[in-house]
Formats: sequence, C-alpha cells, structure tokens
Amino acid sequence: MALETLVAEPWPDWGLIDCGDGRKLERYGPIIVERPEPQAMWSPAQAAWNPHATFVPGSDEEGGGRWVHHRDVPPSWDLSRGSVRFNASLTPFRHLGFFPDMAPQWDWMRQRAADADVLNLFGYTGVGSLILSEAGARVVHVDASKKSVEGGKTNAALSGLSDIRWIVDDAGKFTAREVRRGRRYDGILLDPPKFGRGPTGEVWRLEEDLAPLLADCRKLLDEDSRFLVLTVYAVRMSALAIGELVKQMFADLGGTVELGEMSVREEARGLLLPTAIFARWSKS
Repeated sequence: MALETLVAEPWPDWGLIDCGDGRKLERYGPIIVERPEPQAMWSPAQAAWNPHATFVPGSDEEGGGRWVHHRDVPPSWDLSRGSVRFNASLTPFRHLGFFPDMAPQWDWMRQRAADADVLNLFGYTGVGSLILSEAGARVVHVDASKKSVEGGKTNAALSGLSDIRWIVDDAGKFTAREVRRGRRYDGILLDPPKFGRGPTGEVWRLEEDLAPLLADCRKLLDEDSRFLVLTVYAVRMSALAIGELVKQMFADLGGTVELGEMSVREEARGLLLPTAIFARWSKS
C-alpha cells in the first residue's frame, strides 16, 4: 500500500507560524502560543519568538506540564472554520481544545456526510462533530469526559447546530452495545488516545484495545456505508500497521483503504511538520 501525506493548510483562525529546535509557534485567532514539538528537529526560521503563552512540559511522559503566560490570555475565545464556530483555550494537556491537523480529514468526511448517520468516538470537544453536522450528518458523539462533552455542547450552541446526540461513555462499551442493538452507521470517525480512562475507571490502552474496537466498528458498517477514519497520535506505531489492520477488517466490504501521515504546513517556509498517522476506508 502506498503511503499518502495529508496536509493541513493555514486558515484565517489558525496557522503554524514557525517551528524548530523541538518547538512550534502557532496562531489561534488573536492568540500566539509556543508548544513543544519533538519532530521539529531543524532550526526555526525566526531567531526570536514572542508568544502570548508557552507550554512547559513536566518531567513525566503522560503529557503533564504548565502554561507560562507572557501576556494576558482569556480563559477561552471563539474561533471558526468556515461557518462552524468553537472555543479555544489553554488546556492542561498542552493543546488548545481541538486538533487543527484534522482539517483535511474533516473536509474529506464532509464530502460523504450529507444525510449520513455518523459515529464520532473519542470525540473530545466536538469540532469534528460540528463540521460533519453542518454538512448534513446526524452525529452521535461519544467521549468519556463529561467536561469535554459539555464543551462540545457549548461549541454546538455557538454554531447553532442541534442535530448531534451527545453521550458520555466509554467508547469500547458504547460501541459493543450498539453492535448488540443492531445499529448501523454510514460513517465512523475514531481518534483514540494512547492511554485513557472511561467514566467509571475503564482503562484504554491503544496497542491492546484498538483491534477489538475496530472489529466492533466494522460490525456497525455495511455495504451501503461510506467511510471510516482512524487517526493515531504519539505512539510508536507504523501507518503500515494500522493500514493493514483496517484493510483486513474491511476486505469483505470492498472499497478503498488509504493510509499515511498527517502534517501541517508551516507559514514561514512552507515545510511540512508531521503530526500523526492515519488509515481510512471508503466506498469511493
């Protein structure tokens, strides 16, 4: 299988300004932030940066750390992509409440979302759900974090979107119940973490739990379904591996499996910064 590279281009409310020396400088609307980025191994284009805030990582490997403010930053502020509006904020997990490198995946799914029933697993604060809903999909949004789901509802209110079913639940347990109920979907988006916990203490480990979850996802799709998108961040795993997993799971449905890397384009020089790996299946 050939590897593809998906590129998230800058848009009015987001852009990668510069990157290098293990760091990246981004704009989120009026706010500029500096965050760690191990894959930016080259030198930055600019000698000095002047962000509003810098994330300083902790000594552990679980994503801990703190934000250092250089200028005032509001608790949250509005951004948009097209007509979809949502909040950004400086979260304790070093990101800002959504993942802009998902933009090419959002655009690809939107082309297949009209009048579709779509399941968004590990949906977080719901930007993907909003973009699919705005394109005409009926979305079931699932996340184990009540706080994230409440953030998604707030984002939906900002965008004036109401055709989303919001569920606080463990992704694996919910999907297994949907299989038992005989449910089907036209599309599934899953963006699992490396490690996580469900609302009642369920433990998620990507290497152990991804294949069983994907098998249940396959049972929720049929010959009339349209797509499945799987994205994987921050793991020592190959796109070839997850691509082969998806290819075997969906062999009986035909269609096409694509796989490769996701990336964002730096504004200063146009270079590509890799962010994640993906595999996706579609009927077209």
